[in-house]
Amino acid sequence: MNTEQKRDGFKGEQMIVLPTEAFQPFIENPLVRRMYLTDVGYFPKALHHFRERREGIEEYILLYCTEGSGTIQIPGKPVITLHEGEAFCIPPLTGHRYFASPQDPWSLLWVHFKGEDTTFFPLNSLQKVVLNSTYATDRLMSLFELLFRVLDGNYTLGNFIYISQVLSLILSEIFYREKHHSTAEQNRQVTRIVRYMSAHLDKNLTLQDLSDQFGLSRSYISAIFQKYTSHSPIDFYIRLRMKEACKLLRSFDTRVQEAASALGYNDPYYFSRIFKKVIGVSPREYQLQGDHMLPGEMDVLP
Repeated sequence: MNTEQKRDGFKGEQMIVLPTEAFQPFIENPLVRRMYLTDVGYFPKALHHFRERREGIEEYILLYCTEGSGTIQIPGKPVITLHEGEAFCIPPLTGHRYFASPQDPWSLLWVHFKGEDTTFFPLNSLQKVVLNSTYATDRLMSLFELLFRVLDGNYTLGNFIYISQVLSLILSEIFYREKHHSTAEQNRQVTRIVRYMSAHLDKNLTLQDLSDQFGLSRSYISAIFQKYTSHSPIDFYIRLRMKEACKLLRSFDTRVQEAASALGYNDPYYFSRIFKKVIGVSPREYQLQGDHMLPGEMDVLP
């Protein structure tokens, strides 16, 4: 481990770890056992923040990034980069490691919790959720501030019931509240998705892949792409791949099969059909046309 990495101790941090004996007497109360926390905190601009738990812990871990970014690693799963306005939940007994970006360290709201009502939230999906709204961040900051304020008081049954309700509100805000995004936010989302597409032209991305990667519904991604590009997400992605194919095929040293393989197409005949549908001529015909741009190529991107 880098000697500069540390677990906690950040300027302006808030952190409360409840001793087991504090809440144990109240867990059997039906309003408490539904949802209760064991730890909660806020780490602002947490440079060198690092956590590794190879066996995980017994509670769920909810991470919400209010600014900056960080990385979450779970064995056998794609690496998650958590940006401002994004949340991620680590299920119980799931090995993990997470750490702040050294260039732009995250500010992180986090809580460890358990309870019967956890089954009603999609907490085991291992997919990040994008809120991307100033209002959502303000609401979550306010709800976490409520938790800190109540936990600074006495550990009474009434306070634990209140905490349970606030925790449920936090999860509902993240997972179930209808997400309204401004035009600027939608534009940023489209830009981020297009950049992701451009970095994965050798894959066969699906709409579900994009939904999983960005924590947005398939219908929402389709709607914003139609709005800003006049194309469906996958049609846009195919056009990006065919634009790259044109670059590859401008070299007579590149065979059609090689271009297909470079772009993740195992079947060169299928690749040729897609190319002709988008560009208007076959890959071989395109090569024979020389360097001038064809009408179909001009229309590859909106």
